[in-house]
Amino acid sequence: MAAEALGYPAPVTPRDTADSDSDVFTVHEGGKLTVSSRTAIGSIGDLALTYTPGVAKVCQAIAADPLLARRYTWVSRLVAVVTDGTAVLGLGDLGPVASLPVMEGKACLFSELPGLSAVPIVLDTTDVDEIVETVVRIAPSFGGINLEDIRAPRCFEIERRLKQRLSIPVMHDDQHGTAIVVLAALRNAARVTGAISRTCGAPSTVDVATSTRRRRRSRL
Repeated sequence: MAAEALGYPAPVTPRDTADSDSDVFTVHEGGKLTVSSRTAIGSIGDLALTYTPGVAKVCQAIAADPLLARRYTWVSRLVAVVTDGTAVLGLGDLGPVASLPVMEGKACLFSELPGLSAVPIVLDTTDVDEIVETVVRIAPSFGGINLEDIRAPRCFEIERRLKQRLSIPVMHDDQHGTAIVVLAALRNAARVTGAISRTCGAPSTVDVATSTRRRRRSRL
């Protein structure tokens, strides 16, 4: 009712869609993320330390030495998950709003696996210059930028330009994540076939060739 009063369309329920898998919709209902305080505020003293006037001292310290932000804010453990919604999973260009469930899911993975906090940032533009400028301007709030589901070839240009302009890590999940998984698969396959041992690095051309010859001989 509140959404309709603000002029938004009525909420979509599972029975209104082609996919009536209620478990999926239940998991996503209300979103998968929340922001909670790490500091309890149970008294006026707690409030004075967490917010004003105590916070002013921390602000002044960071102004004198910006690197202190990594210690006294959540910047060092916060990642921006950025997309324009043009290459959402295998579904194509769904737009920024429809990409939010995926970006929230990626934020959940950041929380569960490396223990980092992540914020979905969906941008209502597909212009490379606008995306780059927007990310550059919000970058001080984050310790890293994860580009997600941005259609090629724009994604390559966006990543390249952001790396040039930012001092924090920038990665494109669809490039780097795929490369890591493929390399892991190749290394495991090489171990299984005897091309390399578990203590060795990546297989050399000689290792692979030798392993191939051995397999051919075993078939004869």
